[in-house]
Amino acid sequence: MAGDWLNLAGKVIIVTGGSSGIGAKIVQNLSENGAQVVIADIFGSAYNNVDFIQCDITNKLQVEEMIDKVTEKYSRIDGLVNNAGVNRPKLLVDYYYGDKDHEFNEEDFDFMFNVNVKGAFFCAQAAARIMIKQKSGVIVNISSEAGMEGSKGQSIYSATKGALNSFTLSWAKELGRFNLRVIGVSPGINEPTPMGNPEHVKALAYTRGIESGDVSGEYMKMIPLGRRGKLEEISDLVTYLLSDRSSYISGTIVNVTGGKSRG
Repeated sequence: MAGDWLNLAGKVIIVTGGSSGIGAKIVQNLSENGAQVVIADIFGSAYNNVDFIQCDITNKLQVEEMIDKVTEKYSRIDGLVNNAGVNRPKLLVDYYYGDKDHEFNEEDFDFMFNVNVKGAFFCAQAAARIMIKQKSGVIVNISSEAGMEGSKGQSIYSATKGALNSFTLSWAKELGRFNLRVIGVSPGINEPTPMGNPEHVKALAYTRGIESGDVSGEYMKMIPLGRRGKLEEISDLVTYLLSDRSSYISGTIVNVTGGKSRG
C-alpha cells in the first residue's frame, strides 16, 4: 500500500516485536509509506531508515526509557503498535498420555501473560501519557482470532489475547476525549511466522491429537476463503488504521481471518 494517500510521512510510530514475523512486515509497510518507525524489541533489526531500541517490554523501566528516547529524538509519538507476543501450545490437562511436558505450568502462564498482557499495558500507558499531551495518537493492539473464539491447545494464549481485546475496548472509552484512538487487529491463520516454527506446530498438533504433526489440513477446512492470510494483508490494515484516513475508527476489533470464525 505504498504511496502518499495515507499521509503518514513523518509520523513517529513504535512497533514492539518489530524485528520479525508480522511485526517486521508492519515495519516495512509503514516505512514504505513514509513513517518514521521505531522498533522496540529484544532482538536486533537490519532495516534501513528505521530506528531500533532494544527493549524488554515486560520491564517497566526499560519501556519508560524507550519512550523517553523516542520523545527526546522526535518530540512526539503518533502511533504505537502493540505487536510483541508469545505462545506455547499445551493442554490444561494432558488427557492423551498424561505427559506433564504437554500440560501448562505456572511458568508458561507467567511467560505469556507477562509479554502479551503486561508488556502491552506498560507500552500503552507510557505512550498514552505523551499522546494525551499532544491531543492525538493511535494505539493498535495486535490480538488473535483465538482471543475471540478460544482455541484448543492454546487456552492461555487465547486468554491473553482476550485480555488485550478488553484493553482495546476500555482504553478507547477512556482516551477518546483526548482524540486518541485504540483499535484491535485480530489475525487468523497466516503465512509462517516465528510463532509457527516446527516445534510450535508439532506441539499444537499434539494438543489436537493429530499424529502427523501437520495442522494445516485442519486449518484449511475452517477458512471459507480456502487459504492462509498473507502478512501484507495484516500490515496493510494496520498501516491504514494508523493513518488519518481511519480517523473515526476506534474501540473495535477487526478480524483478518478469511471468514474463519471458530478456534
